[in-house]
Amino acid sequence: MNDVTAKAGWDWVRQGFRLFRQQPLEMLSLFFAYMFFNMVLGFIPVIGQFLPFVLIPVFSLSFMEACRRIECGQRVLPGLFLSGFRSPALPRLLLLGVLYVVAISLAVFASNLTDDGVFWEFITSQKPLDPKTMSETGLFLGMMTSAIAYIPAMMAFWYAAVLIAWKNMSVAKAIFFSFFAVHRAGMAFMVYGLGWVAVGILVPAMISILIAVIVGKAYAIVFAMMPVSIILSVAMYCSFYPTYTDVFGKPDENDQSAA
Repeated sequence: MNDVTAKAGWDWVRQGFRLFRQQPLEMLSLFFAYMFFNMVLGFIPVIGQFLPFVLIPVFSLSFMEACRRIECGQRVLPGLFLSGFRSPALPRLLLLGVLYVVAISLAVFASNLTDDGVFWEFITSQKPLDPKTMSETGLFLGMMTSAIAYIPAMMAFWYAAVLIAWKNMSVAKAIFFSFFAVHRAGMAFMVYGLGWVAVGILVPAMISILIAVIVGKAYAIVFAMMPVSIILSVAMYCSFYPTYTDVFGKPDENDQSAA
């Protein structure tokens, strides 16, 4: 593992946009395929609500492999969307996905310590969010508790999927290395997170103000925010790749044969 400075966190954000700009249509196609697949899974009774989370490690490889190909000057092809399913590491990735669901459930359940189960009830009942309810029932406090409880799991899962597929690690070893790699690069990840918060707030705010001044219609702002949100989301997915290459180095042929 390589040492990284705090400045690397902002560089990761910038590199995410750089990778996206090189093949924007291809990366958008990959993103829409992923969203459509999740929507189809949602129609499956009961397990359809959990499968998208279980398959996150599998599909994360698609975006990582796409970014690797962009960096190598290769074209991102539609079939790349299913590359995770063709990986010899698929059983381990699915196990990682199950553990991911368990970690999310435990983090949400931890909110019971501060809000008497309000956040848990909100998640399981899927009721519409009422801002007034947040202040009166402690829902916001429960959400913050869950977010804090999830941080160790996020550290453990951040690199785990790609370490399993590209480094041929076991699930336990990948989780171990991922946790301590993120811990070691903690300042960089803090800057990285704050950078995306700033970009996610400032860019939509500036565009909204500009449209409000020029057009002055609320529907125009909503209409414009949809593609902006999608582009920011895909750029953020692209930024996951440089967080890996700066810490573990660029993937070589041996890594790819394991994928």
